[in-house]
Amino acid sequence: MTNPADNPPPNGQDQDAPAGRRDFLGMVTTAGTVTGLAACAIPFVASLKPQDSAAAHQPVEIDLSKLAPGQQMTAVWQGKPIFILRRTPEDLAKLQSPTLVNELRDAQSDALQQPTYARNWHRSLVPEYGVYVGICTHLGCVPAYTAPAAAPDQTGRYACPCHGSQFDLAGRVFKGAPAPYNLPVPPHVMPTPTTLRLGENPKGESFDFSTIEQI
Repeated sequence: MTNPADNPPPNGQDQDAPAGRRDFLGMVTTAGTVTGLAACAIPFVASLKPQDSAAAHQPVEIDLSKLAPGQQMTAVWQGKPIFILRRTPEDLAKLQSPTLVNELRDAQSDALQQPTYARNWHRSLVPEYGVYVGICTHLGCVPAYTAPAAAPDQTGRYACPCHGSQFDLAGRVFKGAPAPYNLPVPPHVMPTPTTLRLGENPKGESFDFSTIEQI
């Protein structure tokens, strides 16, 4: 007579194995799967964090040669969106309009939201080019650019889609907006007429971006 013990079940499975052992093996398999998924997720999560390397704090050079008057482009500096607007002569004239100035909360840029070399009516190093950190000073949303031709009063501006804060084409906040400050201006220099370098001050200047009021 053949002894059942001499014929093990197919695939090496022990049908009489205690339930506790099967549960333990199941937990080991599950734990291994979760650990593997977590290991895969770590690089993805880490990629979402701001880089704290020396390279992340190096100046960023931008070619402006193809930026036409009235157009805006967005660059990235230290993980922040930087709006670069090439303003037209009409834009610059409107920035000095007494009517517009009267509608602004900080028209003279008294709050420390820019370098001293950008504390002027156009809030930049060169009037033609506006350079701002594209983060609303209310709750950190990214404002949208509206060209003058598309604005009801023919005055271009930046509008926050979340809570309604608005800024003019020099990044100055309008009165009545929830945003308390103008858009920050990063350190910048123009080594050539068509080259912008973010993260570097002009010679003789020492603006530290970390000293601004708010971002």
